[in-house]
Amino acid sequence: MDTKAIEYHVRGILEAIGEDPDREGLRETPERVARMLEEVLAGTQYTNHEIAEMFGKTFDKPYGNDDDNIVVMRDITVFSYCEHHMALMYDMKVNVAYIPRGRVLGLSKIARICDMAARRLQLQERLGADIAEIIAEASGAIDVAVVISGSHSCMTARGIKNSDAKTVTATYRGKFRDDPSLRELIKP
Repeated sequence: MDTKAIEYHVRGILEAIGEDPDREGLRETPERVARMLEEVLAGTQYTNHEIAEMFGKTFDKPYGNDDDNIVVMRDITVFSYCEHHMALMYDMKVNVAYIPRGRVLGLSKIARICDMAARRLQLQERLGADIAEIIAEASGAIDVAVVISGSHSCMTARGIKNSDAKTVTATYRGKFRDDPSLRELIKP
């Protein structure tokens, strides 16, 4: 990430909106924004495949090879930035479910995958698809579901300004796509 270019452009934005970037409260703002973007958009540095490799620590499934067992993790908190307005997507809760195929992911890895996939300019729909793809690759599972509920500041703070609006998206793969009873496990 080119933080010097970000600093330059943030300074230009401040000037374009009529601010004095040299006044006391704004002098360090371009550097702060550059550091913030480097942190909150860290996922842009990695492909889905690289994230799967980073957080792909798995363990032998402790309960044999019965494919009827399901791992569900609920209410993983993430935030992201909408690629259309670069506006914050917040109060986001991710529910992930997968049917293990001989190996299970470490639980913290599921949350880390969700977090890193969210640290990109995103659409909520793509975020769910990215998480499902990464979970599938990291775990070897073909049956994966991801449901995300969240608020978008492009809806709540500007435009329509509907502060109670929530967006829910769902990505279903394998058995989750075909069996509605499985989808009940991960509803928000």
